[in-house]
Amino acid sequence: MLIIGHRVVRDLLADQEKHLHDLIADTYRLHDEGRTAVPHSVFLRFPDNTRNRIIGLPAYVGGEEAMAGIKWIASFPGNVDRGLERASAAILLNSMADGRPETLVEASLISARRTAASAALAAAELTAEPEPAGISLIGCGPINREILRFTHAALPSLREVALHDLDPARAKAFAEEARGLLPGARFTVHRRAEDALATFRLVSLATTAREPYLGLSSCPPGSTVLHVSLRDLTVEAILDAQNVVDDADHVCRERTSLHLAEQATGGRDFIDTTIGALLRGNSGFRRDPDRTVVFSPFGLGALDIALARWVRDAARRQGKGIDIDGFLPEPS
Repeated sequence: MLIIGHRVVRDLLADQEKHLHDLIADTYRLHDEGRTAVPHSVFLRFPDNTRNRIIGLPAYVGGEEAMAGIKWIASFPGNVDRGLERASAAILLNSMADGRPETLVEASLISARRTAASAALAAAELTAEPEPAGISLIGCGPINREILRFTHAALPSLREVALHDLDPARAKAFAEEARGLLPGARFTVHRRAEDALATFRLVSLATTAREPYLGLSSCPPGSTVLHVSLRDLTVEAILDAQNVVDDADHVCRERTSLHLAEQATGGRDFIDTTIGALLRGNSGFRRDPDRTVVFSPFGLGALDIALARWVRDAARRQGKGIDIDGFLPEPS
């Protein structure tokens, strides 16, 4: 069993934005081709604490080197007040030759960066502006920090950032830290989410919202909204927009904004296409320059497995990680 800890993962993923962008795009294409298996995630909730949860995401990714595994990710929002990360995660990879577990990877950074890479990929594919000058970030946590990193790598024209967080001090601290990602960029903190929405035509929503609270009437025509946290937007906002998802069956669950829209309308006709079909060029999707387009990615486990496999291969090449002998039974 190969154990790969956080520091090794961090070092291996440093300055790999372009490569991860391509890896996530390839995985979305495989998913659209039916060459992945992504069962519904398992949500473990606690009867005496509804705020916290742990999610299990099993997945299989085909292709040249098939791989299966599961991500086990906990979300404990109260950790932030104690100086800890809200999310912690691990990925277990299984050999497709004999099914035996072979690699355990610390996965908080993998989870954040696959999310950011998928959002940046959608931004590059969907934005109506060939060279957008700025982006609005609603929610000033680690996910939007990574989204800013990856979106700037995909769209280097970004030089201005509008910020909003329920905690203005957190937004200011985010701006100070993020200046290292975009040297020379201008950061502006807005007290109202609507003011941040109105500032630029590229928006990322990455909050811990559990119920819809936000409309999109403040957005300029032709805006692109990366609805990463999935529960920010009202049903009306979803129905008024063009909607792109990663997988309709996955995203229309667990009271996401799209799930509520499905319940309200009795169907999924409001979903225009998937990102995989868009990347493969067979979606038939046409961007309406006067409407807002919303990308709502559930976060497929296949992305985690593909990225964890890349980390494992890189660790093996560089002789990193810890090999544990005797973890599995000896062959009889």
